[in-house]
Amino acid sequence: MAATVFDSAIFRDTFATPAMREIFSEPATVARYVEVEVALAQVEARLGIIPQDAADSIKRLASAKDIDLPQLRQATNVVGYPIVGLVAQLAKQCGAAGRYLHWGATTQDIMDTAVVLQIKAALAIVERDLAAIDGALTELAKTFRGTVMAGRTHLQHALPITFGYKAAVWLSAVLRHRRRLEEIKPRLLVGQFAGAAGTLASLGDKGLAVHDALMRELGLGSAAMPWHVGRDNVAEAVSLLALITGSLAKIATDIMLMMQTEVAEAFEPFEEGRGSSSTMPQKRNPIACELIIAAARIVRQQAGLMFDAMAADHERATGPWHLEWLAVPEAFLATGAALAQARAMLEGLIVEPERMRRNLELTGGAIVAEAVMMALAAYTGRQEAHHILAHASRSALANGRPLLAELEREDKVTKHLDAARLRQLTDPANYLGSALAMVDRLLAGRGRASG
Repeated sequence: MAATVFDSAIFRDTFATPAMREIFSEPATVARYVEVEVALAQVEARLGIIPQDAADSIKRLASAKDIDLPQLRQATNVVGYPIVGLVAQLAKQCGAAGRYLHWGATTQDIMDTAVVLQIKAALAIVERDLAAIDGALTELAKTFRGTVMAGRTHLQHALPITFGYKAAVWLSAVLRHRRRLEEIKPRLLVGQFAGAAGTLASLGDKGLAVHDALMRELGLGSAAMPWHVGRDNVAEAVSLLALITGSLAKIATDIMLMMQTEVAEAFEPFEEGRGSSSTMPQKRNPIACELIIAAARIVRQQAGLMFDAMAADHERATGPWHLEWLAVPEAFLATGAALAQARAMLEGLIVEPERMRRNLELTGGAIVAEAVMMALAAYTGRQEAHHILAHASRSALANGRPLLAELEREDKVTKHLDAARLRQLTDPANYLGSALAMVDRLLAGRGRASG
């Protein structure tokens, strides 16, 4: 019976996707173990280490789907690891050829290489969804490049920005993650085959030949040194997932805040019943955002476990490795869910430019007080200009007047800046700094990189 949200009949598609769950499912994990064992027999036969007919029989007869999982569980409970019990069952399947299974290998060789194969498949999903999110954010940045809205610092109106600029900030992080993903592959997609203490002693002078041939057979890279007690590569993979989901959580946090009733500047795509309340019929909750943020926190915790797992003792760890059995699958499952939620949300995001404009005007032009201050500073000095504008802004807000009206009453301002200049300075669309150029530069660079 399911006991966690990842395999729950109720929650499973909320905290994971079917595709990612399939990669790390128990049948798929066992199938990867068998794949590595069969590949090992094939390359050892080609190198003259075991008989070719034995390797042929192993390839033909070894069957992951015929593994008795309850029996494997019992053996694992006794041994502490699954490979001894697995090899025993495979040996029975393969008859006389079974004596040549697992030749020169150790448990961790099989499990580590299998998990790298799983990670390789899982990263393909991550890569696909990041590319789709890249596309959605690129479209938002282009479409709303000039859509002026309030930029907020400390949750308060700060200076004008555009929604395209905000989307481009999100996009810049996604682009960095896509580069990180490419950069990590040569370090991460490397198999493990090193024998009992990492020296391949049981294979004599053919150890490295078997190692390299096995990795070619499996489509993985070869390691110069064994990494069974050097776990930085797997820890880096989960750390990358934490970075990716952290950036998705930042996007989700922004959109969640923009969905507030009082703000109403952007919304998750509408779906009948999505985000509804069991008692308040008017509610439209930011459910995708909530799930993304929750998933990001799950992944962050798993990244912490991976750092604990790095403290392996001597040439075979006495326990830290076990943490990875929990952390790696759950990190990928939660990441897959976060990516799927973010992709659907961003591809269908509802943006409200008119509401952005109305919110921009809430402070009666105070959001561009800095623009007037900088123009006035040329005549009065910055500190005096800051004092004048701070006083004018407080007075305008207190009296319910637009900042422009307040400034037009202030002699210290009007003797330096005429009415036309003040109108120009208090229009938020005229105080975007380099925001549009930044968006253009990011999009141009993205085009060159993808071409």
